Amino acid sequence: MRLANGIVIDKEATFGNLKFSALRREVHLQNEDGTVSDEIKERTYDLKSRGQGRMIQVSIPATVSLKEFNYNAEVEIINPVADTVANATFQGADVDWYIKADDIVLKKQVSTVSQNHQSQGNKNNNNKVD
Repeated sequence: MRLANGIVIDKEATFGNLKFSALRREVHLQNEDGTVSDEIKERTYDLKSRGQGRMIQVSIPATVSLKEFNYNAEVEIINPVADTVANATFQGADVDWYIKADDIVLKKQVSTVSQNHQSQGNKNNNNKVD
């Protein structure tokens, strides 16, 4: 079976409450000669997951701004997907799981944005003239 697009994750059921910990690493692109370039491909962050009972690592594209949230700030990951990388060994293969997402945002920001959209929709409906 091939999962070309990864496995889509139910955030609440899988991770529960997420808290920001730190930037773990930045992955850089390679130049044509194999040396490491200054251009960043993606950033990986450590998040504390209540649902998993441990720290998880989540990678987001470098096109998204650097995340410098306060330690233990409640966050939400946007469109998380689990995927794998397999490396052949003499005994078969080793498989590493990783989580990628479109973004990591403060949980309060997500709620506020949703509420603003809902309240604007209600205002527009209340102003209708029949």
